[in-house]
Amino acid sequence: MLPERVPQTPPARDVDVHRPTPIQPASLYPAAPMAPVQPGTVPAVASIVLPDGRVVTGYSLSPMQPEPLAAKPPVSRAAVNVALGGVGFLAMCGGLLLLTTFITALTALVTQLIILAAVIFGGWIAVQVLSASGHKCSTTVNIRRASFKRNHFHS
Repeated sequence: MLPERVPQTPPARDVDVHRPTPIQPASLYPAAPMAPVQPGTVPAVASIVLPDGRVVTGYSLSPMQPEPLAAKPPVSRAAVNVALGGVGFLAMCGGLLLLTTFITALTALVTQLIILAAVIFGGWIAVQVLSASGHKCSTTVNIRRASFKRNHFHS
């Protein structure tokens, strides 16, 4: 047979006791200045008697009125946005057309400058090579019966 377990009691704790601060009577405070109020601006006070006999007093609330709808403009905002987008697109296309035209013209100019430089430089080289005004420093060799045998020159 098993021994019977005895429940342990938790250790005693310190208990904090909170006591409410008493409210001072209103006669001890100075009276707040009252601003004159026009009649009709202060809502009527309503009292309700609950089933257990308590009376709840408060201001009655008027139901909220929805805000009036703003008048619609004669042209919808979407139509205006589409029109403005079309105008911007047309302006951009004109700029792109001018940009592509400029790039094409610049490419043609660079090509013509390269061709002009090649013609001038080639002409200068041709004049230097073919000019007869200078002295010739070359040797002319006439080979009549030359033969190559086994990668060796024989005259």
